[in-house]
Amino acid sequence: MSGDQLLTTAEVAHRLRIKPETIYAYVSRGLLARVKVPGERISRFRLADVERLAAHTQATRPERDAAPAMRTATTLIAYGRLHYRGLDVAKLAPVTPFEEVAHWLWTGQRHRKAFTAPAETVETARRASRHLPAQARLFDRLPVVVAAAAAMDPLRFDLAPATVTALAPALLATMVDALPLAGEAPADDALATRLWSRLTGLPASAAGLRALNAALVLLADHDLAASTIAARVAASTRANPYAAVLAGLGALDGPMHGAVGGSVHRLIEAARRDGAPAAIAEWLRTGGLPGFGHPLYPAGDPRGATLLGLVAKLPVGDGLRRTVDDLLATAARRDALPNVDFALAALAHATGMGPGAAEVIFAVARTAGWIAHVVEEYAQPSNRFRWSSGYTGPAPEPA
Repeated sequence: MSGDQLLTTAEVAHRLRIKPETIYAYVSRGLLARVKVPGERISRFRLADVERLAAHTQATRPERDAAPAMRTATTLIAYGRLHYRGLDVAKLAPVTPFEEVAHWLWTGQRHRKAFTAPAETVETARRASRHLPAQARLFDRLPVVVAAAAAMDPLRFDLAPATVTALAPALLATMVDALPLAGEAPADDALATRLWSRLTGLPASAAGLRALNAALVLLADHDLAASTIAARVAASTRANPYAAVLAGLGALDGPMHGAVGGSVHRLIEAARRDGAPAAIAEWLRTGGLPGFGHPLYPAGDPRGATLLGLVAKLPVGDGLRRTVDDLLATAARRDALPNVDFALAALAHATGMGPGAAEVIFAVARTAGWIAHVVEEYAQPSNRFRWSSGYTGPAPEPA
């Protein structure tokens, strides 16, 4: 990359894994130079300078204070954009099949091949998930399905990159095909089409499938999000890929991560019933406003903008369109911009999907990214994550 590419303060903090206050300290000590951009009030920093500082601080940091580095060649968040192996994801999403993007993440090669799984594996996973109680969420089926798929794969302990990337398409296919049908069986083998039939009973449209495929692409990876860290830590112990995905699913299930979409779904429902200002006011009174803002995208989440642009082309009723527009306008008065979670919930409403659809889409998509990170982690020394606990409990009794 050329040295004139610039990062915002938030992007520098993310790259160096430090607080913004530390960046200001680096500037005051002459270790990092600000770059003023005409017409902008914020400071920016040269990517080359940030990389040199990263190399210096990691080389000089005392070993006792150093956390193991997680380096990745898979995803870069910089310049207000998300990139998979150098490609702008917002440009990929509307026109590229999810399967092709997944292969690009895993291998750096682009080709579109259908994701299929052995019928016996899919049926075993489907039967296993049927034992869940009636009140179980659709998302609750996914860990059961993954565990069943693992049990059916005798080669799951082979951690060679070629083996892991070979099993990944079947795992994703099983995660989708083992879910119960909500509508008619799909007419083609695209994963987005098959997932559609599990999430809504409405007939699939070309515009709807394009939006759902784009959502999968946009959510496939996001650098070192909490669930990705969980998957990589599991992989560092040489847990098999299925077990690493289960670790990722556990972290994704948090209400501050993959489950945010359900909250946004309820926000849209409340806005349709009570109006956008009242709905937003209630959410602000009880906590925060889900679906708006992202610390890595101060100028707006490009994933959200891309997906909302596709959702806007769907044939939805005037009531939903007006509700979404009112929510966006009301939030904009607080300088709150929509993120991908808001767009995902809007997609679910527009296509007749339930409140649990967003987290299922998120989980299926992000599994592709976890596999890419797992392959990277297997190439690192094993058991390398051991942080100091910073014990704060009572002193032990004298021996």
